[in-house]
Amino acid sequence: MRSILKEKVQDPAAWKGSDLANDDSWIYCMSEKMITSLENALFHVKQKGLQAPDFNKEDFPIPDLSDEIAYFVDELENGRGFLLLRGLPMKRYTDEEASIIYWGLGLHMGIPVTQNARGDLLGHVVDQGLSLEDSNVRGYQTKLHLPFHADGSDVVGLLSLRKAKSGGFSSIVSSMAVYNEILEKYPEYLGILFRPFIFDRRGEEGPGESPVFTSPIFSYYDGKLSCRYVRTFIESAQAKTGIYLSKVEIEALDVLDSILHDENMHYNMMMEPGDIQFVNNYTMLHSRTVYEDYEEPEHKRHLLRLWLTMPNGREIAPDFAMYIDEHTGKPGRGGIPVRKKTAGGIVENLR
Repeated sequence: MRSILKEKVQDPAAWKGSDLANDDSWIYCMSEKMITSLENALFHVKQKGLQAPDFNKEDFPIPDLSDEIAYFVDELENGRGFLLLRGLPMKRYTDEEASIIYWGLGLHMGIPVTQNARGDLLGHVVDQGLSLEDSNVRGYQTKLHLPFHADGSDVVGLLSLRKAKSGGFSSIVSSMAVYNEILEKYPEYLGILFRPFIFDRRGEEGPGESPVFTSPIFSYYDGKLSCRYVRTFIESAQAKTGIYLSKVEIEALDVLDSILHDENMHYNMMMEPGDIQFVNNYTMLHSRTVYEDYEEPEHKRHLLRLWLTMPNGREIAPDFAMYIDEHTGKPGRGGIPVRKKTAGGIVENLR
């Protein structure tokens, strides 16, 4: 039986955007020690002739950053639920060198997992001229506004290589603080938000696999509240299933959206080149504003993305899992199963 949390979330992850605006302690400025350590590890990888993502954490030694790594990992699960690392001097590096540093740092924080059925471990967030009206397109392939959502892993990370000509702000909101608002002001909708909704897989399903999956928006399990929400995926699933949202479900989602878009709740930040953002997908939702890009390919907005399974990641309810985590065998957000074509043209599920 599903449990519905009847008390407010009191931990540090239940922040409001207005709190962040008046306090910059959530920005972690890289020290010269940290940058030097990362650059020494970069040199080590290059000496071996390796590139990201084709090396492991032993190839990227940063033993003197163990305290920093431990802090990052703990802050994501037990603190505010997000990090912004600032100060990586991007003018020193090529894109490939920056990707080595980013991938190496991620390896020491968690286990990278696949972001799509092609098996991408290091994703490229760049406009491909596509539209979200195509139900097989995902938001990172466009320059459009992305609604608030959670990704399919414990943590999502972004490294900014280049920013757009204008726009493209990264927005984050605490789904824990949003829950508190619903509990206080609209408790009549909580039961709806704990029931399963149908989500579109957006073309990432394998042959014979359902193009949709079900999950509640809020799930309370093992003493922790978690959230999954991508309204566009809920709405596009209707056409694939012929099952449509009820009036009360639409009302509940409208209430949720109204809180997400309250200026006091979310926080917008411009990720400058060299900024690294990590977000806990259970306690945070993230978004992006529309942007205008440069014409020249070498100047276009470009971010690198990681999905990580974390060593201290929480247990989640079986009905909240997109898949079974391949590394732990437990219900989790362990990335999207990889499929590849065999010599006979058959697509195999590699998980």
